[in-house]
Amino acid sequence: MTAVQFGVLGPLAVTTDAGEPVVVPGTKVRALLADLLTNRNQVVSADRLIDDLWGDDAPANPAGALQVRVSQLRRALNDAEPGARDLIESRPPGYLLRADAVDADRFTDLSRSTDVERLTEALALWRGNAYADVADAEFVRAEAARLAEQRLVVQERLAQARLARGEHDLVAADLSELVARHPLREGLRAVQLRALYAAGRQSEALDSYADLRERLAEELGLDPGPELVALHRSILEQDARLSAPPKAALIRNSLPAQLDELVGRAEALAELRALLTRQRLVTLVGPGGVGKTRLATETARAQSFPDGVQLVELAPLPAGDARVAEQVLGALGGFEAAGTSLSPADRVVTALRHRRLLLVLDNCEHVVEPVAELVARMLRDVPGVSVLATSREPLGLTGEQLWEVPPLPVPDGGDLDAVRRSAAARLFVARAAAQQRGFRLDGQSAAAVAQLCRRLDGLPLALELAATRVRALGVRGVVDRLDDRFRLLSTAQRDVPPRQRTLTAVIAWSWDLLDETDRVVLARLAVFPDGCTPEAAEHVCRTDLDALSRLVDRSLVVLDDSGAAPRYRLLESVAAFGLERLTDADEVRARHAAYYTELAERADAGLRGADQPRWLAQLDAETANLRAALVHGGGLRLAVALSWYWFLRGRLTEARRALSTPGDPTQESRAAAWRVGFALLRGDAVPPSEVRAAVAGDPDGRGAWFAANAATDHSDLALAAELLPTSTDRWTEAAVLTTRAKIAHVLGDQAALEHAATRSAALFADLGDQWGRLQATEWVAALAEMRGAHERAAALHRDGLRWAEELGLWPQVGTELAWLAWLAVQTRDYPQARELAERAYQLALEHDAPNALVFAELSLGLAARRDGKLDLATTHLGNLAERGRAEAQPALYLPPVLVELGHAVEQGGDPDAALALHVEAFEVAEAMAAPRDAIYALEGMASALHDPETAARLLGAAAAARLATQAPPAPAERDEIERVTDRVRAVLGGERFEALVAEGTKLSPGAARAQL
Repeated sequence: MTAVQFGVLGPLAVTTDAGEPVVVPGTKVRALLADLLTNRNQVVSADRLIDDLWGDDAPANPAGALQVRVSQLRRALNDAEPGARDLIESRPPGYLLRADAVDADRFTDLSRSTDVERLTEALALWRGNAYADVADAEFVRAEAARLAEQRLVVQERLAQARLARGEHDLVAADLSELVARHPLREGLRAVQLRALYAAGRQSEALDSYADLRERLAEELGLDPGPELVALHRSILEQDARLSAPPKAALIRNSLPAQLDELVGRAEALAELRALLTRQRLVTLVGPGGVGKTRLATETARAQSFPDGVQLVELAPLPAGDARVAEQVLGALGGFEAAGTSLSPADRVVTALRHRRLLLVLDNCEHVVEPVAELVARMLRDVPGVSVLATSREPLGLTGEQLWEVPPLPVPDGGDLDAVRRSAAARLFVARAAAQQRGFRLDGQSAAAVAQLCRRLDGLPLALELAATRVRALGVRGVVDRLDDRFRLLSTAQRDVPPRQRTLTAVIAWSWDLLDETDRVVLARLAVFPDGCTPEAAEHVCRTDLDALSRLVDRSLVVLDDSGAAPRYRLLESVAAFGLERLTDADEVRARHAAYYTELAERADAGLRGADQPRWLAQLDAETANLRAALVHGGGLRLAVALSWYWFLRGRLTEARRALSTPGDPTQESRAAAWRVGFALLRGDAVPPSEVRAAVAGDPDGRGAWFAANAATDHSDLALAAELLPTSTDRWTEAAVLTTRAKIAHVLGDQAALEHAATRSAALFADLGDQWGRLQATEWVAALAEMRGAHERAAALHRDGLRWAEELGLWPQVGTELAWLAWLAVQTRDYPQARELAERAYQLALEHDAPNALVFAELSLGLAARRDGKLDLATTHLGNLAERGRAEAQPALYLPPVLVELGHAVEQGGDPDAALALHVEAFEVAEAMAAPRDAIYALEGMASALHDPETAARLLGAAAAARLATQAPPAPAERDEIERVTDRVRAVLGGERFEALVAEGTKLSPGAARAQL
């Protein structure tokens, strides 16, 4: 949720997450905010808001006035914190304010504690009376009264907790003013009486009781309650239980003072605080530098154990040292009496047997065995003790609750808002600002901060070490040096333990605790740049699951089971450390390349059937490993195996680069057709002779089909038809048919189109290949569009869109959106067409998909022209016309672009230029034997002609051609025809017009063109 803080414990206050105040303008707008805050996270009806804000003095248009105030409030929030306007939602029958950062809610959470520090923190949130600046409004009175009562309850509870700590003198002094303001509150009086008596002020305690008794009698006609009467009697009898507790009984905490803010762990703190109330042994596990110690101490600070919290630091002990019990005794202040025969563990049990405290055991990993032995004894023999441990591996005890401390979330993008939301970025910025006063997060630094956080895996210690370098290097300089992170990331801070002063020391601490076998496995795992499956780890690292499990237990390897299959991952810094210590790198990388080459070859077959989604997901997950394998031995064999996957994912440039790798003759012959196909798809002008030569050696026909299909994008339909192979298998047969369908569509051959598209769809459906069904359905839909069945065509493309989205084929998603935009234009839904085309255009840009980009821009131009936005239409269509003319052969999309551009130019007042464009479109369409495009051009010429008689003949010829090709005009095209028809008929008269149209129906399109 957007980071905005709301304050109601005093005058209304709104601040950004950075602490900057947000100005909420106007009395009514502030009242609206107060009303929404009193009912936060629930819908408040518009009628109620109007009544609350104006009562009987409502404006003439109350709903409009309310909407204005809501807009002003949204604008104020959004100006201060981009995106914050979305906190106020319009929900029938009114509005809802989403607010999860309200000081009153924080106060309520803190007030549940009996701990002095948390109760003090709760009361410190108050800045005056609740809702102070709108307190007179009826709608806040009940909420303000509730909060005021809750505040008094907390004040009483705090006073009681402080009495238990022996602060009777201070409590007695602090309560005098509060009792004077609330003289009839019996609970408050009871605490005051106890404090006064414990401070040795018995007479004042009795006077206070007498004052209360008189007030109750005079003002309410009541006597003090039985509890207060009993307390009065105990004071008179000088009951020993009312005396101040001895100093030895006071709660003691040995936690270090909090020197800076704990960033990004609010949810973790809340979860752990609750967990410690249910579990006696909680172990925080995680890699070195993730912040286990700090999280443990802040969690412990909030606990309310009668005998306090005791921190025991185990890091000073040597690895394997058995003197853990002695370390605990030292922290507890115990000493060994002369002549004792008790073991250290027995003495710990004796010291703690009657105490109720929380023991924090920090840094257990290097002495895990003796720690586990002692903790097991305490859990069994000391029921009042709970243990919060930090370790890089579990203690392995019954009843142990493991809580894995994750790295801080890193930015999911490089824009300023995304970086601000990231806890890792907030920590880095806070520490960097402490080192360099002028440092701040802004649009200029956001991308570098995001990159740094991701490179350092959100590891708090690494981020803090990096922050110390900002003053000397700047954040960009720090990022540039991260490849040498072990020299870069160190600190000269003198109050930091040596093991935390460098990143090397942090990781080496864990490395040194491994045996040699596990060190070898960890170093070998570093060759996987983005993790691996258990099977890959076992094969490449020559290890077993037991060794991998030990590394997971020791927080050096992370098991990620968020995807379809579990993966082992290393933090980037751990991987860099391991690579420096990998002694058999060549052999390990060779096994890595061989494993992923075999995987890719299995996937290549699986990508052409029902398992296509699973294999796509698996190869997506292994992208980084596949790229590493290409460099370290996979070579051309792996590149060929990945070619189809790269095409499906739109990674054309990556495919071309990998396929240029030299290989043996067999692999070269397999790669040649794919290489030339990708070159054509990227827009390269490849001579037909080179294309033929590349295809000649293709062993299975699939590469030949791929190159032929790519040739259609260069408008070389004859070459494509020549290169299409005779199918050697059902998949290749189906793929060849999709290309034949495309060619038939351009040529206007509906019979051939219907046969090829429907047969291809049936074959792909039988194979279970979703990509193939998507391609075939595109041409089935195109046939429906040609025949005027626009609803059926749109339904088919919506199916295609859904399949493409499910497979993550984003260039194809763009193509399907562009088709839907085209159909929306044809059916006159221009706003919808523009929206769909804009989405298609953006997707094509993001995924560098040239063909989808052309189709999307064509739809943008069509929608703009039909919607009267001629300048925008001319810009889009003009760009496409220049691009289409620049091709070695005129692009397939050029004729409709020129016709639409001609219409735009004519509507702009230049019919002669428009006529030239329509003539050019006709000639291009004739040259590529595209009859449907030639018809569009004829109708365009009729529109631009000055001579009405020739225009009428052209309209007749176009109508006859449409009938012959079974290509009825779409609704939008019909509008164009009717516009021209009405103009020409008005000039010629109905009878002459019909006669000339009849003459035109006898003309072929070429003969009609010759009339000009």
